[in-house]
Amino acid sequence: MTRPLTVAVLGPGGTGGLLAALLSRSGHRVICLAGEATAEALRRTGITVRSPQFGDFTAAVDADTELREPVDACLITVKHTALGAALTRVSPAVLGDALAVPLLNGVEHPGALRARYRPDRVAPAVIRVESTRTAPGVIEHGSPFTEIDLAGDAVPRTRLEALAAHLTDCGTTARVAGDETAALWAKMAFLAPFALLTTRYGVPLGVARVRHRQELEALVAETAAVSRACGAPADPERALARYDAFPPAARSSMQRDAEAGRPLELDAIGGALLRAAERHGVPVPMTARLVRELRDSAR
Repeated sequence: MTRPLTVAVLGPGGTGGLLAALLSRSGHRVICLAGEATAEALRRTGITVRSPQFGDFTAAVDADTELREPVDACLITVKHTALGAALTRVSPAVLGDALAVPLLNGVEHPGALRARYRPDRVAPAVIRVESTRTAPGVIEHGSPFTEIDLAGDAVPRTRLEALAAHLTDCGTTARVAGDETAALWAKMAFLAPFALLTTRYGVPLGVARVRHRQELEALVAETAAVSRACGAPADPERALARYDAFPPAARSSMQRDAEAGRPLELDAIGGALLRAAERHGVPVPMTARLVRELRDSAR
C-alpha cells in the first residue's frame, strides 16, 4: 500500500483532528465526518495544529456529514458517549472492505463495531497522546509523543502493517500489537486509575499520586488483577512508576470533560472495569466506590 490513502476520520476532535492533519500533510486524502457546522468550518479553513512535536501548521481536509464514497480506512475518534450517534454517519454498505479503526477508551467497543461492520476489518487501536480541540479545526497537541498500537486478531496483518507504516511516515510512532486483548487492557490498566482518581478529586496527577497514594495503589492493584483475569499481562509496580514519572500537571480526559460539563466516559472506563471484574469474580472495592461516587455526583 505505497499509494496515498483515502482516510475518513469520524470525529475530528483532539485525537482525530491531529491524525487528520498529519495524514493530510503527508499527502493522503482525508475526509472528516462531523456535524454540518464543523464540516463547513473544516472545508473552509482546514485544520490548524499547534504542537511542540510536529510544529505549527495548517492542513487542508475534505469534510462531510456522512461517508459517501469508498475509503481505505475509517479512524473512529469520537468519545465513547457519542459513539452510537456518530456511527450513523458511516453505513456498513459504504464502508465495505475498509478498515474500521476505533481509537476509543475502554475495552468493550470492538464487539459493538464488529456487530455493525465486517468483523475481520475492525482493527481496535490504542493511542497515547495529549491533544485537545480548542475550536473547530484548531488542535493543541501538548505531549512530546504520539504513539499508536494497532490490533485486530482477525484482521489481515498486511493491512495493519501498511496502515502502521503510513501513520509512522506521518510522524507518529505506530506499530502492530501482537495481541488485541493485551493492547486494549494495557491502556485500560493505566487509564482507569488515572481517570477515576483525578476526576473524583478534581486534581492533577501530581497531587493525586501524593495526596491519594493509598487509593491510587489500590486502584492499580485492582485493575491489574482484572487485566490478568481477562488474559492480559499486568505489572502494578511498573504502572505506579509510570504515574510517578508523568508530568505532575497531567489531567485525564475524563477530568477535563468533568470540568467542562461534558458527559463522562465513566461507563466505558469504570463501568467496563466493574463488569469485567464481576464476570471473573475479582473483588474491586476501591474501583466500585469511586465509580459510585462519580455517578452520584453526576446526577
